[in-house]
Amino acid sequence: MTTASVDTDFPDLTIRRVAGNIGAEILDIKISPDIDAAIFAQIEAALVKYKVLFFRNQTQLTDESHQAFGARFGKIVAHPTVPAPTGTKLFELDASKGGGRADSWHTDVTFVEAFPKISILRGLKIPEYGGDTVWANTASAYEKLPEELKRFAESLRAVHSNDYDYGAERIVAEQQRLDHHRKVFVSAVYEAEHPVVHVHPVSGEKALLLGHFFKRLSGFSSRESARLFELLQNRVIQLENTVRWRWQQDDVVIWDNRATQHYAVNDYGNQPRLVRRVTIEGDAAVAVDGTRSRTVSHPAQQSPVSAVA
Repeated sequence: MTTASVDTDFPDLTIRRVAGNIGAEILDIKISPDIDAAIFAQIEAALVKYKVLFFRNQTQLTDESHQAFGARFGKIVAHPTVPAPTGTKLFELDASKGGGRADSWHTDVTFVEAFPKISILRGLKIPEYGGDTVWANTASAYEKLPEELKRFAESLRAVHSNDYDYGAERIVAEQQRLDHHRKVFVSAVYEAEHPVVHVHPVSGEKALLLGHFFKRLSGFSSRESARLFELLQNRVIQLENTVRWRWQQDDVVIWDNRATQHYAVNDYGNQPRLVRRVTIEGDAAVAVDGTRSRTVSHPAQQSPVSAVA
């Protein structure tokens, strides 16, 4: 490791930069629920700075300690529609089952008003090849927009839904996956309206809030919405704006869900791939003008007929 890649801003951590604009690996540490408060505070600060943190060889973690460590960041929450493994609030992605391949760019659970602030993913079964995950920095994507486009994007609001076009962005979408999406992921429909540009509550950075749960721009036709979405989303996923991680067994990755999108590369065929995520509750996004996200549709607001339609 060269000095150029080492970050000395965090005296209790050994941090190696992984890419130029997002992502760092923290070396020589075992994360646990009772990790020292000063070290935990530096991990939190490093997460805000780098957006994604990688930890190798976290063999000590169990489902219980994984959740307990997550609770150090805030209240852990289960997925709104996908059942958690019994007795947990974990979100499980098992490629042997229908819903285990997150191969589309997204920010987690933006179909609810207060979407998660942090996600913590642990690799339990990792394929011998393939199955990498890629993260993109949504704050630097905003920062690199032309000034005129920044002002325009700041004026936009977008509706996000879990009932989106699941097959639209995927190269392969087997019938089993489509069935799982329809029967489980969209078993109850949520919609929320967010500002397209929101202000990070800790760093104060402005970031684009888009991804595959995007459904339409408020006040625009579906065709206009799609074109404007493509313009801005393409800025987010430019390669210079991303970091790609080659998983190993027992890796843990923590990402700031308020400043990133991610994509799990679906190139590992029928090999087993099992990861489990702890999700930390977040707040409604805040726009540049101070307005906040709002709920458009919630299952409790729907009639019994529309809820199952």
